[in-house]
Amino acid sequence: MHFDLIIIGLGLTGLMAARTAVEEGRKVLLVGRGTGSLCIFTNSIDVLAAGGDMTIKESVTRWVREQPHHPYAKAGWDNLEASLASFTALFPPPYSFASREGKNSLIPTGAGTMRTTYLLPESFLAGALADMEKTLIVGIEGFKDFHAEYVAHHLKCRGITVAIPREKGNVTNAAGLASLMDDPSFCGDFAGLIKKRIAGEASIGLPALLGFRSSSRALEIIRTETGCQVFEIPILPPSIPGMRIFHRFKEYLTMRGVSIIQGHAVESSLRQGKRCLGINVAQSPLTRTYTADNFILATGRFFSGGLQTDENRIYEPIFDLPILQPPARRDWFQRRFFAAGPHPIHGAGVLTDHELRPVDQGGNLLIENLRVAGSILTHHDSTEELSREGVALATGYAAAKWTGGC
Repeated sequence: MHFDLIIIGLGLTGLMAARTAVEEGRKVLLVGRGTGSLCIFTNSIDVLAAGGDMTIKESVTRWVREQPHHPYAKAGWDNLEASLASFTALFPPPYSFASREGKNSLIPTGAGTMRTTYLLPESFLAGALADMEKTLIVGIEGFKDFHAEYVAHHLKCRGITVAIPREKGNVTNAAGLASLMDDPSFCGDFAGLIKKRIAGEASIGLPALLGFRSSSRALEIIRTETGCQVFEIPILPPSIPGMRIFHRFKEYLTMRGVSIIQGHAVESSLRQGKRCLGINVAQSPLTRTYTADNFILATGRFFSGGLQTDENRIYEPIFDLPILQPPARRDWFQRRFFAAGPHPIHGAGVLTDHELRPVDQGGNLLIENLRVAGSILTHHDSTEELSREGVALATGYAAAKWTGGC
């Protein structure tokens, strides 16, 4: 089967690229063996931690002046801004995403710290505004990935643990609890248990488990019953808010006619000179070939298999693209545990030109109808920068635009 565009990778980068391309009327195939880091790590949308009280536009503009090879420099502010607008448009109220006056916010985390982020889901907003001294942190008995008393101790407020009613069974994992929260009757009972233990607090912080598709109904039920502002707190993986993002994208793309192959790995690519003709997808017991005019590689880094290693090198397995990396394996990591700066391996990635086409270290174009987007790109460290979702959205959007000739 032939497509206008094939996108490899089902993380946020690939999803944004698919949304951008299908809105332009292109025939799109989106293929990946999983959901990348979206359903594991993503809760809100990070763009860039640097910049203090500056707007995100001001901080990104300054950042790319100082780091002209960064993915933001290649995508450009206009594409980043457009991608953020496209993302927020996909999430209308009541479960919407927004920034606070175009600036970063600080939100509480499941470790009891305050974390910088940019676009907040509606369910996190009250946490960014809350007076922590007047906040009650609520945990769930048996759920081991969130310890309310520990979080409350660090945030200097009060924490309690509430038991799930016995008739609901022994549900103690994130997915099971999120399913329970989708039931209004359960939420009402749960809110009643919390209400009995409020001691003058104005806000309530809960682990981010308030429903699979949206937390809006659960938030409203608990807010109405308790009379308090209610917010979710991001916790250890898996990420229920990340799953909400994935399901919304997938629902939209399916409705718009994007073909999606999920759970199957791309084994290899078909090449002719400097053009890619197609990809081979392992769909047991067969391997099927899909062809296209253009391709986007958005497979992520080591966690999702976009980058792999052997004893001596880091490599990209589908197109065998050269990877900018430390010269020897012994140089992948810092020599001392508490050494300043990130491990050099975090800077490894694919080199591209100014339109995200892969090049070698001499700047020679390798595949003219392939764009590379997302965390697999070199010259950035999303963990240190807090830029993971911003880079995914900006480069996914730009890559889709450029494969369409824009």
